[in-house]
Amino acid sequence: MPPSRIAFIAIALAFDFLNGFHDSANIVATMVASRAMSPWRALLLSAAAHFIAPFLFGVAVATTIGQEVVRPHANTMAVVLSALLAAIVWNLVTWFFGIPSSSSHALVGGLVGATIVGYGVEAVQLHGLLKIVVALLLAPPVGLLGGYVLMKLVLFLARGASPRVNWFFKRAQTFTALALALSHGTNDAQKTMGLITMGLVGAGVLTEFRVPWWVIAASAGAISLGAVMGGWRIIRTLGGKFYKIRPVHGFTAQITSAVVILGAALLGGPVSTTQVVSSAILGVGSAERLNKVRWGVAGNILTTWVLTIPASGLLATLAYLAVRRIVM
Repeated sequence: MPPSRIAFIAIALAFDFLNGFHDSANIVATMVASRAMSPWRALLLSAAAHFIAPFLFGVAVATTIGQEVVRPHANTMAVVLSALLAAIVWNLVTWFFGIPSSSSHALVGGLVGATIVGYGVEAVQLHGLLKIVVALLLAPPVGLLGGYVLMKLVLFLARGASPRVNWFFKRAQTFTALALALSHGTNDAQKTMGLITMGLVGAGVLTEFRVPWWVIAASAGAISLGAVMGGWRIIRTLGGKFYKIRPVHGFTAQITSAVVILGAALLGGPVSTTQVVSSAILGVGSAERLNKVRWGVAGNILTTWVLTIPASGLLATLAYLAVRRIVM
């Protein structure tokens, strides 16, 4: 395989690693904050589930990313590489400041920005982009409402229970965190699988869009390694800056997030794990009382969500102008 293609795959896997590194906080933040599990045990559990997930639940999201955003004639390695570089830079910037941004938004913004500057607006498949945008926009309010309703239900069912019920909520988070990690590995690792396969089709290595087994294994391994390394800055934001998280909050937020993310993955809709988990945490906290939540922190995160797609699109535009002379 030519060095340029090896470098492309390495950069794609680096993005996947950073995705796991960045988003592992989403999976373990509530259980670490509620002291249900030690940080390293939580991260190891998350990493194992991330690796297994794509083999269990298929590659519907990879197909959406790889075939439904960019038209075939614009499906070049330069476009995909520019999108990856933009997403990597944005992830590093937001990680440095401890802001839970969306890798999914960064990736979509990068793909659209690079495609437009290279091939024009008509090269973007609007129906596929609309499908992705709808999934990204609907998931947070569904997570918020789901967390609110489920927390109300849990509080009703646990009314009159002794403090020993906290033992149940602590232990149950092992299973809810496992479900959340499986859902995240199913959704997010597939984005890298789709991009690698997309680039290989554009380079003529593959004759049709079909995700090879080695791409699945490599992507699953990279996101698992990133997950076990952990994004501690973001863990502190999600695990404590919204409100003081107790075991019942972690249990309820994890169930809500897992259902929303896995449901979207099975339907082929790439969603932002960061947004879903953050929204679920907010919904769970507001179910007890609205002033329990530090809405100022939520506002800062919302601002980052709004900025991610245009910022990554601009970064991808600049990246494409640089890499198109090297990789086509």
